[in-house]
Amino acid sequence: MTKKTLNIIPIVVSTIALVSIFWWLSADPTKDMTVNLEGADNRGAGVAAQDVTIGELFEEYSSDYQPMNETWPNFRGADHDNISKSPVKLIDKFGAEGPKIVWSLDLGEGHSGAAIYKGLAYILDYNEEERADKLRCFSLVDGKEQWSRGYDVAVKRNHGMSRTIPAVTEDYILTIGPKCHVMCLDRENGNFRWGLDIVKEYGNEIPFWYTGQCPLIDNGVAILGVGGSKMMVAVDCESGEKLWETPNPNGWQMSHSSVMPYTFGGRKMYVYSAIGGIVGVAADGPDAGSVLWSTNAWNHSVVAPSPLCMPDGKIFLTAGYGAGSMMLKLSENNGQFSVEAIDEYSPKDGLACEQQTPLYWNGRLFGILPKDGGALRNQLVCVDPSDTKKMVWSSGKDMRFGLGPYFIADNKMFILNDDATLTIARPGTKEFILLDQVKVFEDAHDAWAPFALADGYLIMRDSKKMVCIDLNI
Repeated sequence: MTKKTLNIIPIVVSTIALVSIFWWLSADPTKDMTVNLEGADNRGAGVAAQDVTIGELFEEYSSDYQPMNETWPNFRGADHDNISKSPVKLIDKFGAEGPKIVWSLDLGEGHSGAAIYKGLAYILDYNEEERADKLRCFSLVDGKEQWSRGYDVAVKRNHGMSRTIPAVTEDYILTIGPKCHVMCLDRENGNFRWGLDIVKEYGNEIPFWYTGQCPLIDNGVAILGVGGSKMMVAVDCESGEKLWETPNPNGWQMSHSSVMPYTFGGRKMYVYSAIGGIVGVAADGPDAGSVLWSTNAWNHSVVAPSPLCMPDGKIFLTAGYGAGSMMLKLSENNGQFSVEAIDEYSPKDGLACEQQTPLYWNGRLFGILPKDGGALRNQLVCVDPSDTKKMVWSSGKDMRFGLGPYFIADNKMFILNDDATLTIARPGTKEFILLDQVKVFEDAHDAWAPFALADGYLIMRDSKKMVCIDLNI
């Protein structure tokens, strides 16, 4: 080998190294990747479902608790709007000592929230050691566990397991577990009434990140958006008898969205944003369970926020993963309903949310923009429903939030960030007004579960820990 050749070798090696570095920096590592969506795992035909005996496990610990007056009985509260109507006055500053945490407990990994009923708190928790779904009942004021009821079921971690909120009435408790197992109990003592395996009964696909739909009890009737062979079903809570089943000719599947009750044009209905489209189902009358209207104009593979139904017939829909938002307009004429899409846009062009359902309050819509929301990403924004692409205000570039919950109580908005930082703000219709902010506990992450509030006690959690905060003045 000549001296000239030896001199060229370092130059060639250096050139190759520089080209490699440039390629590595400029290449898109995600171009050949696919997004995991509902139905994309191994749940297809031929996969045997586990034989689950719903409600078989029961443990009683205590009957000592302080009865209270108020309730937060289901997802988004009693009126399904995430707005507390309680007259109880709440703090607007945490003070030098920080939040008053009255109790805390460790949970299985997940994002399930609590329901509260007259001094008792209920949460569906997955116990990884026992490999069991368990509805756990606690005393609201001191966290003392009363009882638990559940069943053995194998669930692999998929960014958490449990992620639903029970529905609670004076008589009944209704839950849906990660793999679509429905359990109905007597509220007072946790006695088992009936169970329903939605996958076995209706052949639906379990949503990829497990069940996110929170159950609904309406006048003693369980309302479930099942997907598969039927669209929606109604089950009598007392007997377990199926009262009606809504046909599903297009095979729409279960989403993470929850069924919302809605009254418009003189008809009460249940509105559900499924994978495939959105539907309004008659809630009462001789045609209960029939489809009043539907459209596949809104059709996305990942839908977590629930439909936000406004008094004038407008229905705001939003989802993450680039879906953006759509505004529907529902019309009624002589008992017949029609629906049309009046606006649709990407997440950077107006109000959009990835996980939480926006708020409708005092004629305005409030929500936190997703990470692909452009310059206002992760900011809390306020819009007028007449033009959801025009911002009335935003919280500002120094006040950004994640995928956590937010709700209104005592004319204040409470907002939880991913790391369990709790913000109190004034939910004005003209501007964002920060009142206080505090990190509730350290080493928190994925604090996404919806809030529950009753008698001034706020229940919140991150992926593995739940706390109760006394917000009373």
